[in-house]
This record gives sequence, structure tokens and C-alpha cells, in this order.
Amino acid sequence: MPLSSDTIVDYPDGAVASTGTVLATVPLPQGLGVVLDRTAFHAVDAGWPDQPADRGTLAVAGQAHPIVDAVVGATDGGDILVGTEIPVRTGAEGWRFVVVHVVAGDAVVNLGDEVQVTVDAGYRKALSAGHTGCHLASLALDLALADAWAKEVPADALGHPGFDALACQRSRIHEHGSTDVYRVGKSLRRRGFDPAALDDLAAVEARANAALAAWVATGAGIRIDRDGPGLGDRRRWVCALPGGDAVIPCGGTHLTSLAEAGAVTVSLALAAVEGGLELTMETTVA
Repeated sequence: MPLSSDTIVDYPDGAVASTGTVLATVPLPQGLGVVLDRTAFHAVDAGWPDQPADRGTLAVAGQAHPIVDAVVGATDGGDILVGTEIPVRTGAEGWRFVVVHVVAGDAVVNLGDEVQVTVDAGYRKALSAGHTGCHLASLALDLALADAWAKEVPADALGHPGFDALACQRSRIHEHGSTDVYRVGKSLRRRGFDPAALDDLAAVEARANAALAAWVATGAGIRIDRDGPGLGDRRRWVCALPGGDAVIPCGGTHLTSLAEAGAVTVSLALAAVEGGLELTMETTVA
């Protein structure tokens, strides 16, 4: 059946349960992929796989099936491509983007079936805390390194030079935290960054943690703004920090306020790699 629209996703509004209709099934090496018209389930986007998929179940005809994975799929009118098979970025014009819920290969799921999706709310909240902490930490690191630039570079959501955006190689969200890895090499130096700013790493860490403590103490509200209800529609994380809203494009899940975070702290580690330095930031949300 050709898909006429993106999956409607309810997780940006915090939903942990949904009812949907089966529009397609896709045989996959790890099981059966099930595409619904609507879901509360967050899926991994292979284009930037920072946040893992939700955990939960898909129930059809009274039988609940564990969802062993959930990935973003896409189609331009032909087959549904999954994960790294997708040749375009999520939201590309002319493509439909869908959540592919993966269940056991022997699960009986038919086109047109009505199914109930239930998300593990505790795991979702732990990942949401980690993702919120990740955004805050990136802003705090940018602030802590703001004086390390000799040239003007694109600014972050708070107006500081965007070290995170320019240097981040990979970001992974986990329960109550995240791990971000940055590359400091020739290209960053050409942009005007002075690696000597990392010589006193303890001082950088202290500046970042001081900013994080001040922000969390405000209990600032958080919301997700989005251009539409579909998976491919753009979404933005908005946090009402002192001095104005911080706005970061993001397709993940989040806390609703910094009052839920308790405390957010970072630890930094530096290692020499071929051609430069590798900075690792571990973020913890208590």
C-alpha cells in the first residue's frame, strides 16, 4: 500500500501510549517491521542516532508483542527503506517518513489491524533527562570556551561561539546522561579555535558546571515546538533560560522543565589522537 503521509508522532507531547492502524509491514533481518498511521513510540534516526529507541509493546488482537527495536523508515513511493538504507535526511521533500516498530518475525500482524502501543514510561523519562542534559551541557561547554576563538564563528542558541556544533563527532544519549565526543584538529584551528584553551581542563569543566547549576536552579520550563504532527516535520527544543529562550533543532524526547532535572553536571577528558585532540564530555543528570 503506498503511504500518503508521514507517521503522526505523539511523543513530542509526552505521550506514552497510542492507538494506530497498520499501514504496512516490512520483513527485516531482526524481525517484522510494523508501520502505523500514528504512534507514541520514539524511533532511532540513522542520520543522527543519538537517542535510542523507546522500549515497550505493540498489542494486536489481545496479544502484546515486545517491540525489540524502532527505526525511522522512508519511501518516495516505492519500497520502504529502513535505517542506513535511506539516502536522504529526515524531512526531505518528496519522501514520507515513518516509524518502523520491530517485533518478532512470527508475530501475526495484518494490514488494517488496530494496535495499541505502550511505552516504558520510566525508561522514556530517563532518556528524556539524558537528552535535556545533553543540550544544556553543549550550551555550557560553548560558554566555557567562548574566549578561545580568534575568529567569528556561528553562534549557539545563547549567542556564544558554537564549539559543540563545529567540533562534535558523535553524541549518544543514555539513561540520565549522555556522552559527546569532539575533535580538535586542523579544521577547527583554521576556524580560529585555540587548543591551548583546553590546557586547564579543570577550569573549563568548572565554568561549565557553574553555568549548569545556575540554569537548573531556575527550574526553567521546556517545550517542543514543531511545524506539524508528522515524523518528518521539524521540531525544536525550547528552554526558557535567563536572558531568553534557547532553541535547538531536535527530534528527541525531553523533560518538561529543569525542575525535573535535579542537577546536571559534566566531566571532561582529553586525549591525543592522530592529527589533533579528542575531547570527551560525560553529562550526568541526577
